Amino acid sequence: MRRLVTAAIAVTALLLTGCGGGAEDEGKPAASSAAFPVTVGSVTLAERPARIVSLAPTATEMLFAIGAGPQVVAVDDQSTYPAEAPRTDLSGFKPNVEAIAARNPDLVVVSDDLEKVVDQLGKLKIPVLLAPAAKVIDDSYRQIDQLGALTGHRDESAALVQRMRTEIDKIVKEVPPRKDPLSYYYEIDQTFYSATSKTFIGSLLAPFGLTNVADAADPDGSKNGYPQLSPEALVAADPDLIFLADTKCCGQSAATVKQRKGWSQITAVRQDRIVALDDDVASRWGPRVVDLVRAVADAVAKVPA
Repeated sequence: MRRLVTAAIAVTALLLTGCGGGAEDEGKPAASSAAFPVTVGSVTLAERPARIVSLAPTATEMLFAIGAGPQVVAVDDQSTYPAEAPRTDLSGFKPNVEAIAARNPDLVVVSDDLEKVVDQLGKLKIPVLLAPAAKVIDDSYRQIDQLGALTGHRDESAALVQRMRTEIDKIVKEVPPRKDPLSYYYEIDQTFYSATSKTFIGSLLAPFGLTNVADAADPDGSKNGYPQLSPEALVAADPDLIFLADTKCCGQSAATVKQRKGWSQITAVRQDRIVALDDDVASRWGPRVVDLVRAVADAVAKVPA
């Protein structure tokens, strides 16, 4: 898939913010009907949406995780998970209003207002949910709750959030505490773009007490938390761990990192602490964030205290 750097720096957001809750009646359709009308932000739905179009991979994963998959009639060309998602040639980066409207949606979820898609669809009386990207994990939880409210799956979304909270807390607590913090380099692409502690990724790794070597490259946040580092700076920083979020997009691996000039002296390289991540999991901040946290925890736990 396209690089997270492009998405993050170009402000390609991964979704919404929200609310949740609600009681479950004997039959889900009845419960859904009772929950409407629903207002989330500027979007009001009089009844449960039956034809949802998702133009954001994170939203797609959330919708299916809360049981709203049967209501989704089309997703964008980057929504590769889950496999049963009705993937089309619709684009979230270059949205085509006519093509979207042709799906006859009663709710469209977008991650950014590219091409002024919100206003254009609004003129066609098509409800569009738009909100900024998640900056911390609590934003993801709110996003899931919001989609639950809009789709008539409040109970399912609340259960998913609780399950994610519980699993992440458990994973973090199971990693033995360290006297001296480990340092890490999180690679977004092979040109050495990284994510600082002030980004979503940084906040996700913070509970492990890690030191982010990218922080020094963007101390004032002028690079939006996604600075491009130099090979020389990375060698000098000597990270204890290297996380690769560019294995699919850019073909990076422990083997390619070891071939980089001068990198053989980096502790993470010498000690075989190069962790290959799934690009999609690392850049879609929905239900599979748990998998990302688990991968980091496993890597940290393997380093002798």
